[in-house]
Amino acid sequence: MAEPVRYTRTPYLIVHREDRVRKDVYGAIDDAVVLQAQLMRGPTPSDTALVVMHPIGAPAYLPVFAQLARAGHHIVACASRYSNGDAALEMENVVLDLGACIKDARERLGYKKLVLLGWSGGGSLMAGYQAEAEKPVVQLTASGEETPLAGAGLIPGDALMLVASHRSRHKLLTGQIDPSVLDERNPGQRDAALDIYDPANPAQPPYSADFITTYRAAQIARNRRISDWARARLAELKAKGGEHDEYCFVVHRTMADPRWIDPSVDPNQRRPNWTYLGDPRVVNDSASALGRFNSLRGWLSQWSYDHAQFDSVDAGPRITVPGMVMTAGADDACPPEHTDAMFAAMGSADKCKVTIDHANHYFTGAEGKSHLGEAVGIISTWLAERDLVNDTVLANTRVAA
Repeated sequence: MAEPVRYTRTPYLIVHREDRVRKDVYGAIDDAVVLQAQLMRGPTPSDTALVVMHPIGAPAYLPVFAQLARAGHHIVACASRYSNGDAALEMENVVLDLGACIKDARERLGYKKLVLLGWSGGGSLMAGYQAEAEKPVVQLTASGEETPLAGAGLIPGDALMLVASHRSRHKLLTGQIDPSVLDERNPGQRDAALDIYDPANPAQPPYSADFITTYRAAQIARNRRISDWARARLAELKAKGGEHDEYCFVVHRTMADPRWIDPSVDPNQRRPNWTYLGDPRVVNDSASALGRFNSLRGWLSQWSYDHAQFDSVDAGPRITVPGMVMTAGADDACPPEHTDAMFAAMGSADKCKVTIDHANHYFTGAEGKSHLGEAVGIISTWLAERDLVNDTVLANTRVAA
């Protein structure tokens, strides 16, 4: 069998500028925003690049993107300014970072066609960006402040692919936040009837529909209490003359979604009592859980149920370019109901939804079986059918699989 395509990785920086008083990341120099990027490409020229970004972290080493590069695709993998932590992350700023990456790919690197590929948390970023590029609506940040995003003139992508994605950070967190917490300053004070990890709780899997309804309402209520407090605290700081002041805080117990311990809740092929971060009981109090460390503006922009502005379902009707939604059949991070809603909302006349059977969130599969080749093959064929990849790359896909 022929060897997979040998691809190269070229690291580079993208610098764009913002004239702001408040800096929300460490190491910013004057008004420069510096983004770390990599260009991954095989030996065959292409006028199409797949652009990938995640709100936090660097996506260039994720398995699916490396496998796409092995198939010969050109990948522009760019980190946002928040690659070292999301406590102060504002999604409006991440969309601006993505805009700088896309502009660089078009104008400096010379790619004529750009496909936005959102994996996991990158899905709502890519969908939100495309919606803003096609029909902008955001005028202020989630905290009600001015943002350069208004009137930014974003360059739209030529297609959108949402791969193993959830609909948004705020809807994902709300579905996972532990509603048993009664006092944010004393998380040990809990409503036992809503503590799904308490063995003495009479509500045990499989959960009744009434329990799930009550539980979900309590999750939204907790999110709203935190959001109301954050808005009030920010207003208090500003009223005292601290226009740019911030306040940082911890949100405890944020991995308590019943679906992770009861496979009958929003079912798929996932392993019970497990998540992409491990045992949900452990993750619930772990430093690695979503939304643990926050700033006021960061909470409102990325986690607030009512105030966060970037959601694939909300953005969907404004998207007209060809779209694909790819689901991992055993996804242990992104809820299946999110995938269904994202696909239904997408306004594209040309759209499809596919599932990689038994694949986990990273497409590394179960029992050592990788599903990456299958995912890359489907992506490559879909792109080729829309004249977004050349025949050589399509042939290489079969080798890389």
